[in-house]
Amino acid sequence: GWTTTSPRCIEGADVIEWTAEQTELRKGLARWGEELSEGHLERDGAARFSWDKWRLICASGLISLPFPQRWGGLGQSLTTTMYALEGLGEHCRDSGLNFSVTTTMASTGIPLEHFGTESQKKKYLPRVCSGEMIGAHAITEPGNGSDALGMATRADRDGDHFVLNGSKAFVSNGPVADVFVVYARTRPDGGALGVTAFLVDRATPGLSVGEPTEKMGLRSSPLGELFLDDCRVPAHQVLGRVGGGFLVLDFVMKREILLSFVVNTGEMSHRLARCVDYARSRKAFGCPIGSYQSVSNKIVDMKIRLETSRKWLFDTGERLEAGEDVTADLAIAKLVTSESNVASSLDAVSIFGGYGYMAEYGLEKDVRDAVGGTIYSGTNDIQYNRIASTLGLNP
Repeated sequence: GWTTTSPRCIEGADVIEWTAEQTELRKGLARWGEELSEGHLERDGAARFSWDKWRLICASGLISLPFPQRWGGLGQSLTTTMYALEGLGEHCRDSGLNFSVTTTMASTGIPLEHFGTESQKKKYLPRVCSGEMIGAHAITEPGNGSDALGMATRADRDGDHFVLNGSKAFVSNGPVADVFVVYARTRPDGGALGVTAFLVDRATPGLSVGEPTEKMGLRSSPLGELFLDDCRVPAHQVLGRVGGGFLVLDFVMKREILLSFVVNTGEMSHRLARCVDYARSRKAFGCPIGSYQSVSNKIVDMKIRLETSRKWLFDTGERLEAGEDVTADLAIAKLVTSESNVASSLDAVSIFGGYGYMAEYGLEKDVRDAVGGTIYSGTNDIQYNRIASTLGLNP
């Protein structure tokens, strides 16, 4: 497992200089990479979540990084956790598994730690930290997409319970999750103040989970629908306060973007190194293909995209830790990283040529996985709207 440390970030002129402890923390993950990656193409082809690989993730202690030691966590900062997760993306080729890790961490563990009652934390956090419990959050609905305010799922008070009715779509980790953070409307006319977050155990009567839905990429991370049919949830399972669901969601989404997309920079870093090696060794017309400007320019673009994405993510992480308003920064970081990842994956296929197009090289899989990043955590169109709002360009 990991060694508990209390590292700090040293601020340079415009970059983070990682301490020796933080560097060692990240290096500790590298030894798990080969075993976590083994068989990833077969799992992708079969769209199969690997319980064996999940148990390896549990053994690594990775999920426990940002949580307090009293709950079995390692008490690391947001930026240190990001740095370690970037290492996960660099060394683990199973992008779906990586996505399931950050989903559990961000969707369930982080809101529990920040908004949960003492009894809720005692019940759930130790098992989230150990990886024994997989988490998911249920926000999106079939008819509203990214319009979370338009959710129709209702939660009506009935004594010391709430009765939930409705359905949720695109629930990452849904088919394998043990606990869900379900967002439902407790006041029909309450706008943003009419939504509440609930902790709902998988075995709760009235809750049913659909079969895994086939999708383009991240296929080893199962996704499905959630159905609530007179699902009775005790009032003590409210996460935060009644009507405070959007406070929970806003807190979660800020961290979800940083934790999920920093994994992509690790993946981009690995892909860049792979392309550099190939461009040096592969010859065409008697010369290494990297000597041709059409190839070298693509690789330089990959490098620029990687470093730009890293800077936006880590700078935004530092500012969020400092309590600053990072609304525009998060939207920009998400846009830059997701679109850079898609462009990087397409360039890699082009550099490898026919081999890049073959499934056995894993590069076409990288393209399919990367596309998802332009959709989840708020579509890129939504991010453009958020940035425009900060400029006073729309309501």
